[in-house]
Parts: sequence; structure tokens; C-alpha cells
Amino acid sequence: MDCLPGLALCSTAVRARRTWELAAAQWGTPPPVRLDPRLYHADVPALLDVIRETPAETETLLLVGHNPGLEDLVLTLAADGLDDTLARVRAKFPTSAVAVLDWRGAGWRDLVPGGALLTSVAVPRGRR
Repeated sequence: MDCLPGLALCSTAVRARRTWELAAAQWGTPPPVRLDPRLYHADVPALLDVIRETPAETETLLLVGHNPGLEDLVLTLAADGLDDTLARVRAKFPTSAVAVLDWRGAGWRDLVPGGALLTSVAVPRGRR
């Protein structure tokens, strides 16, 4: 999975901010981040509201948030998935999981349920 986001939206929760810090440290120049308290305990409609505020020139967006909201968002947006990606998310979308969705639209306001393709799912594992 090799996607460099143009913007990261991150919950203000300590655990989410720490996750962002670990992810950002993997890039030479991390993308800009916007901390947003609305991402904490957000359901799908609230997450879509936040996403739809993203500037149209941002081509790739990263969300760092919480379940069950993010899992529900992936399942709501993905009309289909490559290989077994959709089945894997339906079975389990654990803490630290990363889902990559692809969709085509003029801007983030155009994002609608069932309008995306789930292209990849990964669960990074840290050092023990």
C-alpha cells in the first residue's frame, strides 16, 4: 500500500494523535494534518460531513479516527472491493487497520454511499 495523502484528518483523542505521529514519522515530509474533535465517536453521517469539507484540490485524504465509525464508513462507501477486501472488512476491521478506497468525483462533496471501490486493506503490526 503506497498512498501519500495530501491531507490527514485526525481525531483529537490522545490515541488517534499518537497513531498519527507514528504514521507521519514514516514519511520524509508528512502531509499537513488537521485535528478535528468531530471525528471522535463520529457515525457515518458525521464523518461524511467532515470529509465533504475537504478542499477539492486534495486528491488523497487520510482519516485517523475510531471504530465503529470508520469501519461503518468503509462499508458504506464501498460498493465493491478488489479480491477479498470487502469480505475482510465485513469480518473484522481491527484497531490500526488501514483501508484504501478509490472513487472519482469533482470534489469531496460528491462522495456518496456506494460510490467507492475498496482497493486495499492492511493491518500494520508494531514491534512487541
